[in-house]
Amino acid sequence: MQLLLKEIQHNRLLWLLLVVPVPFVVHALQPASHTLLFVLSILAIVPLAALLSLATEQVAARTGDTIGGLLNATLGNLTELLIALAALRAGEYLLVKASLAGAIVTNTLFMTGMSFFLGGLRHHVQQFNSSSTRMQVGLLFLAAFGLMIPSMLAVTDSHVLPQSLSLAISLILLATYALSLVFTLGTHRKYFSAEAHEHEGLAWPLPIAVATLLGTTLVVALVSEVFVESLTGASAELGLSSAFVGFIVVATVGAAAEMMAAFSAARKNRLDLSLGISFGSSAQIALFVVPVLVLLSYAVGPAPMSLQFWPGAVVMILVATTASALISVKGQSAWFIGLLMLMIYAVFAATLYVIPPAH
Repeated sequence: MQLLLKEIQHNRLLWLLLVVPVPFVVHALQPASHTLLFVLSILAIVPLAALLSLATEQVAARTGDTIGGLLNATLGNLTELLIALAALRAGEYLLVKASLAGAIVTNTLFMTGMSFFLGGLRHHVQQFNSSSTRMQVGLLFLAAFGLMIPSMLAVTDSHVLPQSLSLAISLILLATYALSLVFTLGTHRKYFSAEAHEHEGLAWPLPIAVATLLGTTLVVALVSEVFVESLTGASAELGLSSAFVGFIVVATVGAAAEMMAAFSAARKNRLDLSLGISFGSSAQIALFVVPVLVLLSYAVGPAPMSLQFWPGAVVMILVATTASALISVKGQSAWFIGLLMLMIYAVFAATLYVIPPAH
């Protein structure tokens, strides 16, 4: 427990844990204060996501490379999954799809672009393992193609899109994700092994790490319920659409801890680690979180969720994936390349703010 308290003391982002009880108190006393609850929920989710990421890293470090890699792959985007699951139960399917598409684009463009920008300002030109990056981009292309097919058919075909198509594609994406873990962690593990670095800080005892992981997961789920419940009222008061909130706000908040780690790694000239976080997280969301939510919608949603995204979301995912493929060719980066990726993301954000998609 002392190690956990010590970590909180030295990590300023975790100081925001003091805010975590506040949304519950305000929700009990002033449930109609939607905007206040919306802001407080965001402030609570950010440190919880950081603590969740830290606990996952500690558990993974104590379970060995194979299980640890699988654990990181499964829990790396748990915050986004919990928020999307809360929205799924509430029937906010546009918010769910916007947060998923936004997480893929935000991680691919904003997190990668900012990593290039911050790292390039300090190190001028940086090198990274282009083979590993191309592997992740290839997975993203498959996911983008899987999302594009039902979305295009829904627009161009006069027939109603059968739910069985979304279910079949979801199972294909999940199978691909499982096989990619076998490939990178098993049969071709040596080609994707990152350079060894000493872990910063002291290792936690495994019971403390597991207890922190489970407890934080529960609190994130509870805060997510308050966040989703306040979303409709807050969006109306702030003049924001559900798509913009999901695509920009939820995606950024859910990945806050991963972003901090990626930016720090880039500044330390550990760009392989930085890109592993950004592209790996995007691939996990596209191949794991999205199909899992489609399957869970049969049990917890008011109706099964399809893979039909609005056309603009599919275009944004394809553009983000194409940009990632272009920057991964030479295995080099500089600050201006990062700036270009950030500008693409800014164009997407401005477009969603001015012209939100129809339900």
